[in-house]
Amino acid sequence: MNKEMLNKIKNGKGFIAALDQSGGSTPKALLNYGINEDAYKTEEEMFDLIHEMRSRIVKSKSFTGDKIVGAILFERTMNSEIDGKMTADFLWEKKQVVPFLKIDNGLAEKAEGVKPMKEIINFDARLKDAVEKNIFGTKMRSVIDEYNEEGIKKIVAQQFEFAKKIASYGLVPIIEPEITITMQNKAKAEDFLLKCMKEEMKNWGDAPVMFKLTLPEVDNLYLPLTEFPATVRLVALSGGYSREVANEKLSQNSKMSASFSRALTEGLNAQMTDDEFDKMLAESINSIYEASIK
Repeated sequence: MNKEMLNKIKNGKGFIAALDQSGGSTPKALLNYGINEDAYKTEEEMFDLIHEMRSRIVKSKSFTGDKIVGAILFERTMNSEIDGKMTADFLWEKKQVVPFLKIDNGLAEKAEGVKPMKEIINFDARLKDAVEKNIFGTKMRSVIDEYNEEGIKKIVAQQFEFAKKIASYGLVPIIEPEITITMQNKAKAEDFLLKCMKEEMKNWGDAPVMFKLTLPEVDNLYLPLTEFPATVRLVALSGGYSREVANEKLSQNSKMSASFSRALTEGLNAQMTDDEFDKMLAESINSIYEASIK
């Protein structure tokens, strides 16, 4: 494990940029960026366009380690280059931004009110590849749509089971059991989720671990997770909230920084000049940074 990266993630001021839209979410991300589906005919062309978008973001003069401590990458992005360097190396060497990898294979069918992760194909080989490509940690997402205690228990158990495998490779897992912001009994589900995660953490050990969670209804609900010595960082996903609303909610939660995707890229457009693009991105980064350090 890279100790310099660990120190940056544990103690650095700023937030984590989520640049990990996968096959299912890429068309919407491109549409929000001003690129319609008729602009590409194949999946390969689609992924080339999203890599161009991500490269433009990462290469922007406003995208630096001064305010962004880490970035989560889609696997194809990890395996691509920016200005002749592998993406993870470009992020760390040129920007001082710690690279993470989205490791999950998406969501399984909904059962007991939740959508667990699909089994991760070639898990060991992909973790080994991540280590070889200088990735620091991984992210994996599952979703809680309803308050169902059995479903929530299973989601948390699966997250921690996968996390143990990830940690065994010297990578830092980001545990992400997302709670849908429009669900009924959201606060009740969050209380139970916290209870389940605290129980798992009692038996976790000392391997570094992170949490990425939906902004809670009760401010500072997840603060107890930071009391475990193994917890490196607690971050929030925007979950469908606008950047303005997400920033406001985030600013009410101590020791919680952002890990936004759509809220980060809100307002960016492929037709912008470089100056317009950088100005808009800088405004977004500055607002998310300020909310993350309050």
